[in-house]
Amino acid sequence: MWSEIIREFADSPSQSRVVKFLLENGFGVNADGRITCNGIEIPATQVAKALDTDRRVVDATAQRILSMPLHRDIFTFMRAAPDLTRVAEHLGLSVMTILPRDAREKGIVSAAVRLIAEEGLSIRQIFVTDPLLSEEPRLVVIIDGEFPPSIIEGIRRLPQVRQVTF
Repeated sequence: MWSEIIREFADSPSQSRVVKFLLENGFGVNADGRITCNGIEIPATQVAKALDTDRRVVDATAQRILSMPLHRDIFTFMRAAPDLTRVAEHLGLSVMTILPRDAREKGIVSAAVRLIAEEGLSIRQIFVTDPLLSEEPRLVVIIDGEFPPSIIEGIRRLPQVRQVTF
């Protein structure tokens, strides 16, 4: 799905960058063609500044999204979710980042979650960056307390895992 959305903008590298940025950040587009985050408008100038592009490119991208029925349906319902990684330590949580050998391979998430669940740990948050939207896709798992050494080693031994960081 994401590749189809991005492919639609392949004729315009600058608009393609805007679409990718919107998807990576969970930003939407409202019926007025404004960039939004969970219903709150984000000025096009701020998006343009983040991408080192012109505000008009952001506005044109939003209008183009609205002109395409499938894209309009996706972006008008897009929602951003909180990422606890930066505040985990303050909440008594631990963060494990898993870099896969090949993010397109199936079973990475289920294998990691199975090991964690078998240990009886409580997962507070889990998210995966899409390999089509991220240069370095990853699986991030946040749990209550600390990761036991047995879980760390078990995940490191999974054939799909290239690297584990904390």
